[in-house]
Amino acid sequence: MPTLVLKLTPLQNPERYEALASALTDLTVQLLGKRREVTAVVIDDLPAARWHIGGAPVAQPTALLDISITQGTNTEEEKATFIAAAFAELQRQLAGDGALAAASYVVVRELPASDWGYGGRTQQARKRAQAA
Repeated sequence: MPTLVLKLTPLQNPERYEALASALTDLTVQLLGKRREVTAVVIDDLPAARWHIGGAPVAQPTALLDISITQGTNTEEEKATFIAAAFAELQRQLAGDGALAAASYVVVRELPASDWGYGGRTQQARKRAQAA
């Protein structure tokens, strides 16, 4: 049940948002073994004037992808592979032949199973129900 929050600049068109959400969902399923039907992607675009690196407005495409997963469900290698692949996909879709700003990030956040869930149930409650 991962959630992915992508912040980006410059503004994109609706077709690009769909392509980004689809590609990021595919990577999450393939590389982290997460379930497609509960993978949520939220895309928030910002005007370049509202995003600063080193104290100056960004001058090239920039992205911040933050994915939350349940703690202990993926190895360090799986997370590193996801970070590299997600960055490459963002680079491909947002910068084309150019480059993303060097200060573009992919962050994997691991949350304890007791601290989040979906459908009104924590991940910990789901795990306990499966074990019973």
